[in-house]
Amino acid sequence: MHSQASSFNARVAPTVQNVPGLSHDEMERVLEQIFQRYSYGGLRKGKGVAIVWFRNDLRVLDNEARFHLKQCCLCIVLILEFLGLHITLGCPKLECCGPIMAQFIIESLTDLKRNLVKRGLDLLIQHGKPEEIIPSLAKAYKAHTVYSQKETCSEEVNAEKLVTRNLQGNEPRSINTTKLELVWGSTMYHIDDLPFDCESLPDVYTQFRKVSKGMKFIGSESAALGRDLLEVYKETRNGMLGPDYSTKFSPWLASGSLSPRFVYEEVKRYEKERQSNDSTYWVLFELIWRDYFRFLSIKLGNLLFQAGGPQKVNINWSQDQTMLDAWRQGQTRYPLIDANMKELATTGFMSNRGLRFDRDMGIDWRMGAEWFQTCLLDYDPCSNYGNWTYGAGVGNDPREDRYFSIPKQAQNYDPEGEFVAYWLPELRALPREKRHSPGMMYLIQL
Repeated sequence: MHSQASSFNARVAPTVQNVPGLSHDEMERVLEQIFQRYSYGGLRKGKGVAIVWFRNDLRVLDNEARFHLKQCCLCIVLILEFLGLHITLGCPKLECCGPIMAQFIIESLTDLKRNLVKRGLDLLIQHGKPEEIIPSLAKAYKAHTVYSQKETCSEEVNAEKLVTRNLQGNEPRSINTTKLELVWGSTMYHIDDLPFDCESLPDVYTQFRKVSKGMKFIGSESAALGRDLLEVYKETRNGMLGPDYSTKFSPWLASGSLSPRFVYEEVKRYEKERQSNDSTYWVLFELIWRDYFRFLSIKLGNLLFQAGGPQKVNINWSQDQTMLDAWRQGQTRYPLIDANMKELATTGFMSNRGLRFDRDMGIDWRMGAEWFQTCLLDYDPCSNYGNWTYGAGVGNDPREDRYFSIPKQAQNYDPEGEFVAYWLPELRALPREKRHSPGMMYLIQL
């Protein structure tokens, strides 16, 4: 009996695989090929000094803010805001940036600096409040303009307002005042190309689309450009195990190491040179979802972060700390939920399927969204809170009765129990058909 229990509870550390699985030399080769394909020529023109305030656009390719530097002289300063803020919407204070995300960002910054230096620029990294650092740098370098990517959620927009105010100082109308110029670059469709303003954005994604469509991730633009799985995306987008299910572009899209417009151009190039298939269709489909949530955040404002969501639904959500801790630690006793949470804590990534399960716990969805904000490598406020409102039944879902059944999801996407057995080693000894319903052989369900 003791021997059986010891074997049953044996813990074997899952194998960690880098994403993408390319060597440094292979990534360098891919990077240079893509830069040659898409880079623009010409030397910088014009006079004066400008600053680029890097935020969620940690890339050189297809970066409109960096493009404006062609209009300046050679003395360029670049800055990035990297803050360790706290959030307190529904649960005890959490660090916005968990250790996996921090490592990913550090890798992205290192790569960004290297790619900028290759092009005669440099990156100055400052840790602090942008409204204090940027005006100070602008004054020191006598910069005429600060360029930055426009954001949409309230905290980020407020930072833009504070930077603008402090740049103006006591002389808001002076011709010598440094300007903050915001550019749009976070979506596949440019906001100016929409056939409506964001206040008139359709309430349902389908209408918008018809109008308009165990891993360690390596942070960097170079790594993002080395990832190519378009051919099989349709078959793998709902997969759950291994480095090659789905494109896994989302962490680099979220940090801005990868441009959605670049992905679009590569999809179209793939279709022209090889084939148009279900995979290329679904890549663009998911990018349009991402655009929709970004534009929706403009329309909804802080409704996106409120308990009742866009639909202003009155639900008595649980804020039980024991339940929350069990969910966060992967100890709900529902194998599929627990395995997803173990994967999230270990890799910073979660399957497209995993994002739907947690409504069953009845926990205040904002507490779940906050935990994802801490853990997810591909966190951005628009997609995270947009998806959570959708899954919680308070978002813009045309089907009011949508429900994601845990047993059904398990049967459809992990029928052999390989995923749950990988992240929950205590289930490996069980027959495959028992892994999703181990009963007392696992733990009593909450």
